[in-house]
Amino acid sequence: MFKKYFYIFLISMVPLIELRGAIPVSQGFQLPLLQSYIVCVIGNMLPVPVIYLFARKVLEWGKDKKYIGKFFTFCIEKGHKGGEKLKQKAGRGLFVALLLFVGIPLPGTGAWTGTLAASFLDMGFKKSVIAVLLGVLLAGVIMGIASAGVFTAIFSFV
Repeated sequence: MFKKYFYIFLISMVPLIELRGAIPVSQGFQLPLLQSYIVCVIGNMLPVPVIYLFARKVLEWGKDKKYIGKFFTFCIEKGHKGGEKLKQKAGRGLFVALLLFVGIPLPGTGAWTGTLAASFLDMGFKKSVIAVLLGVLLAGVIMGIASAGVFTAIFSFV
């Protein structure tokens, strides 16, 4: 059982997959939803301070390196694009926009992208982390409800 929790913990830390993928996997493992939710939220939030404090600097450093430059440039562009999109839609409500950007479980809108966008927008550290945390909690609830319903329906036919 510990192995399954560790597995979903690691999945929730993976960029682009994050808790949006980990919670459905936990339900596929038939783990209790509340414990899975907590494990996935912790796993998803663990990289957030590191991303905020260091990712932008590392990406800027590596954008003109031979082997990693294209990928790093892609990440920088994605962060800028996400940040500008948030800024245009939000205006002064950037905190709520970031929360919703992270919280609505669509591809490419998770904690990693949201935190990177917040760092490019120079939002404060505390404000960014709280908005991302609330967004992750929202995304977890949405994915938990969706996953529980989908897997319940699948297993009721088996």
